[in-house]
Amino acid sequence: MKRAEKDTPPTGPQGRLGKGMIYVAWLISLGLLTWVFSSYLDVQRNPNRRVHSFIEDESPVVVLERNRYGHYNATGQINGHAVEFMLDTGATTVSVPAAVASRLRLQRGLAVSVSTANGTVTAYLTRLQSVRLGGIELRDVKATINPSIEGEEVLLGMSFLKHLDFAQRGDTLVLKQLP
Repeated sequence: MKRAEKDTPPTGPQGRLGKGMIYVAWLISLGLLTWVFSSYLDVQRNPNRRVHSFIEDESPVVVLERNRYGHYNATGQINGHAVEFMLDTGATTVSVPAAVASRLRLQRGLAVSVSTANGTVTAYLTRLQSVRLGGIELRDVKATINPSIEGEEVLLGMSFLKHLDFAQRGDTLVLKQLP
């Protein structure tokens, strides 16, 4: 009676190549999962990457969806460059993080003290040639450059919002440019 031979994995270059391919497949799978999950979280944080706007009574109207955290984030433009806004009715002006201001080459003006949720900080006055959110565009908007804001979110404050009529309906915010 002959004994059955056991299947043994190949050794040498073929075995190492096989193991290497398995590792590469796992790394690619993990990379793809990370990318998909990251994209999903970005959409949850900013559901308004493409801002929906239309014209009503000759005025531009923008409709924003609230994110899962209860905020209204939206992609817009400052001086023709893409930025991410977070609407903030508690901010007196548009407040630009220093890193974003540097990227946009904004000029720092007079240093001023501003009150924030984290206390009083020094910010710098500036003017924005244009601020665009969907079909709404305003020119010569007062703003501050705030070195204490971390990240890339620009706070879209009342120096912009005071020129709009806005109403919240459920999980949407409707903004209409005043004539």
